[in-house]
Amino acid sequence: MPDLDAFAELSRKVNGLVVVSTLRADATIQSSLVNAGVTASPFDDQPVLAFVTYGQVKLAHLRARPQITATARDGWRWCTVEGHAALIGPDDPHRDVNDERLRLLLREIFVAAGGSHDNWDEYDRTMIEQRRAAVLITPSRVYGN
Repeated sequence: MPDLDAFAELSRKVNGLVVVSTLRADATIQSSLVNAGVTASPFDDQPVLAFVTYGQVKLAHLRARPQITATARDGWRWCTVEGHAALIGPDDPHRDVNDERLRLLLREIFVAAGGSHDNWDEYDRTMIEQRRAAVLITPSRVYGN
């Protein structure tokens, strides 16, 4: 049975590109492509699947219904993570994550998803300006081939 390590290995082969699906209020599915990676949870250091996002659609869905599914694929190989999302950001504060910890967490997720940056100060400013949030998926099920 696959686990988060298998998901991470597969997603690295496709530059961290994964499809995430959230649940709309009318019980239909909304899907989009994000860069995601496996990193340590800031709460308990357990591995979580994480990505950074902004805007209204995914975040609104996840605030109301935290169920989420993410799938990575490379050719005919695929791996899916189902779970619940925790949000941490300027519009979704967490008492255990101050501004400095959020700044570092957004960087950690970006790197785990295969990103790199030449100017981290610029990256930090963009994250603040765009009100980006961390989405941390605690897996309830991982499967694939």
